[in-house]
Amino acid sequence: MQTFNNIQFFKRPFGGIMGKLKLNEVELSVVAGNGMYSLPRENFDDESLFSKFEVAVLRDGNFVTKEFFPNHHDDVLGWQTRNDIDELIKIILK
Repeated sequence: MQTFNNIQFFKRPFGGIMGKLKLNEVELSVVAGNGMYSLPRENFDDESLFSKFEVAVLRDGNFVTKEFFPNHHDDVLGWQTRNDIDELIKIILK
């Protein structure tokens, strides 16, 4: 079973971090940094310094977050903890 720990993060060129995880036919995108729905909202380059992240689900580069979370109003899910992300991964893999 894939979890948050399987996400490989890298430093974004314009600040903060980004990680991606391939899940079947979609990709989970996890970001954190200044201007993103994360805590803290600072441009750190290490995911261990963040407690919450902004998450999106993409297929072929297009947002499909609402396909998996139809009651959500946006293309991204903000302020997600590591445990929240583990639960999101379970939902996507169902």
